[in-house]
Amino acid sequence: MEVVILPGSRQIGRMAADAVEALVRRKPDAVLGLATGSSPLPIYDELALRHEDRGLDFGRAHGFALDEYVGLPAGHPQSYREVIRKEFTDRVNIAPENVHSPDGTAADLPAACQYYEDAIKERGGIDLQILGVGTDGHIGFNEPGSSFASRTRIKTLIEQTRRDNARFFSSLADVPHHVITQGLGTIMDARHVVLVATGAQKAQAVRDFVEGPVAAICAASILQFHPHATILLDEAAASSLRLADYYRHAYDNKPDWQGL
Repeated sequence: MEVVILPGSRQIGRMAADAVEALVRRKPDAVLGLATGSSPLPIYDELALRHEDRGLDFGRAHGFALDEYVGLPAGHPQSYREVIRKEFTDRVNIAPENVHSPDGTAADLPAACQYYEDAIKERGGIDLQILGVGTDGHIGFNEPGSSFASRTRIKTLIEQTRRDNARFFSSLADVPHHVITQGLGTIMDARHVVLVATGAQKAQAVRDFVEGPVAAICAASILQFHPHATILLDEAAASSLRLADYYRHAYDNKPDWQGL
């Protein structure tokens, strides 16, 4: 796990976009794992800018959404498929048929979960997975207590997650109780994970998953076992880390050939 502490979200967006751009230029048919929420937005803004200004080409790439609410109708503005479309895929030249998301409206939800898991495998797996982290340490919608071996499945949201997401809805009552999410085992199969966290409200979760024990109560702690996990933090999110000065020193002295 590499921890990089940067001044703010703009610098984080640029660094994460560097990793995506390097991947797509090296492997034009790359498979991207796409997260929603506030944290990834600077990444998508930067990638859209590079597409427009530098001709960064997503024409052969595929994207797989990390999760989706259960029960929101197609086209609902807060469905994650719509959020990803608006914030990223409509702003670059990725083909609409190459953008995949779990079907939260399926009559047979377990079958839809298996179909999504199989679709990721058929594309050769995720090359680079973008992640945020919840205030309780969840990644995707793998809430505290999630199995480290879990695959794409239905999860019930804890009330803290629903409250955190209520700002995107008219009221807390409108936030669904159930989701489909890639499992922790699915996320760990990604060849590179880039997790972004900003703001003081994430500091406790960051300390827990970066420097705390690997435990199901903090789902993101499983990333300590990932062979290529990059954690991009602003100063506020990094404020509770005991080894923050070491992480800064390690990055400042990182060999150029090592890359992100």
